[in-house]
Amino acid sequence: MIILCICTKQSLMGRCKKQRCCRFLEGERLYKPITVPIQHLEQIELEPDEFEAVRISDYENKSQIEGATLMGISRGTYQRILESGRKKIFSFLLNNQSLKIKNRS
Repeated sequence: MIILCICTKQSLMGRCKKQRCCRFLEGERLYKPITVPIQHLEQIELEPDEFEAVRISDYENKSQIEGATLMGISRGTYQRILESGRKKIFSFLLNNQSLKIKNRS
């Protein structure tokens, strides 16, 4: 199921984020290493648009142009979101952190 994800937070530049088409997740998801208690881990939050961009590009093997079209954003914005999402996922895997996949606001 695809929904529109609307964010009312303002960015550092002072503008609101554009509406983006994102998949709805039932609740938030939290992933962590088995051997470490959650209290001892730094938590990384993956935004819904970052999760959706990574899913479209890496799971569905779509190009950045196709992904940007599906999400209703420019290719440059899609590329920045995708890079940010991948960086967070790799930081989680390499640095013994927890990863929270946020649901829409």
